[in-house]
Amino acid sequence: MTDVKFNTALIVGAGAGLSASLARLLAREGIRVALAARSTDDLGALSRETGALAFSCDASKRPEVEKLFTDVEAACGPPAIVIYNASYRARGPLIDLDPAEVERAIAVSAFGGFLVAQQAARRMLASRHGAILFTGASASVKGYAQSAPFAMGKFALRGLAQSMARELGPQGIHVAHIVIDGGIKSPRRGEPADAPASLLDPDAIAATYLHVIHQPRSVWTAEVELRPWVEKF
Repeated sequence: MTDVKFNTALIVGAGAGLSASLARLLAREGIRVALAARSTDDLGALSRETGALAFSCDASKRPEVEKLFTDVEAACGPPAIVIYNASYRARGPLIDLDPAEVERAIAVSAFGGFLVAQQAARRMLASRHGAILFTGASASVKGYAQSAPFAMGKFALRGLAQSMARELGPQGIHVAHIVIDGGIKSPRRGEPADAPASLLDPDAIAATYLHVIHQPRSVWTAEVELRPWVEKF
């Protein structure tokens, strides 16, 4: 593991589940955590538990993203770790999809990732140090029926991550895309008694993110796929 120091992390698209596991783990590592979501109403308990600061931001809106980074920098310093966990789904038969909903799905899942990554990279380039991680999904690599908008957004986010990794890696910024290929366990989504470990444990996912963040430069990865042992490829 590398001994490079990370002082501040920003999680965009924060909420329960994976984001909460990431916030708890990073806080235990002594990293100051900032949480960003469209609404901060549900982040109070997590903020108190982790000491994180919560910021309201619609990641698909350029002015709000720019303000987010200005506010986080003023309160915590420039984030050395930025995790983009925001997405938006629109489901249904292709011919019935609302174009406005499709536009929203792409704006949040992909364009928001670009806006956040651009602001993060501008700050990280000054020190030639930082990690930008994108949360992908099964839809990042395979489009499912009646889920075209989600696949469009996630495919685009994966392309963004690949391009950024090639451009920014040689400048000291580690960019990685994490494919979450399977359902994530939660209080509302439990595992069947006859299928143990059939859902991804959010704490275990978070541990993988932390491993990627701390990878030495000689072995940086640009993509990791995570799936339960029973998940079909």
